[in-house]
Amino acid sequence: MPTRARDREEPRFVADVMLGSLARWLRILGYDVTYDSNLDDADLVERAVREKRIILTRDRRLVERKQARNHLLVDSERLDEQIHQVLGDCGEKVEPDRLFGRCVRCNQPLSELSPEEAADRVPPYVARTQNRFHHCFGCNRVYWRATHVERMLSRLEALGLGKS
Repeated sequence: MPTRARDREEPRFVADVMLGSLARWLRILGYDVTYDSNLDDADLVERAVREKRIILTRDRRLVERKQARNHLLVDSERLDEQIHQVLGDCGEKVEPDRLFGRCVRCNQPLSELSPEEAADRVPPYVARTQNRFHHCFGCNRVYWRATHVERMLSRLEALGLGKS
């Protein structure tokens, strides 16, 4: 079970094929989580070792591999319990200023984008009504705070991970 001291770097993860939703939600929380549903177990372990990542898996056979020592065997099938387990076992907590700081699609950190730069890359209504945008250099997506963000924040609150 991975643990860390506060003076060490934040955890970086690689999630196996069974944990795509967990990977997405950890990215929403600001964590560096690689996920590729095409990786087989050997490639996933090799990537974890090479990139010094914690393997997130529900596969007991995968963690028996000699090189898969730095892993967290996720107990539950329920997303809320998975998130709580990962954060708890790694000694992490939700930090509001990190929320939505990574691309949910490709995991890259997001950068601020001015409204002028975003204007030609978003729908006209969005360009008129929003003033904060973020850009992913990995997949070139543009993000803004739409209603789905409020739904995500509500879900985090319901999970006990947001403001009450």
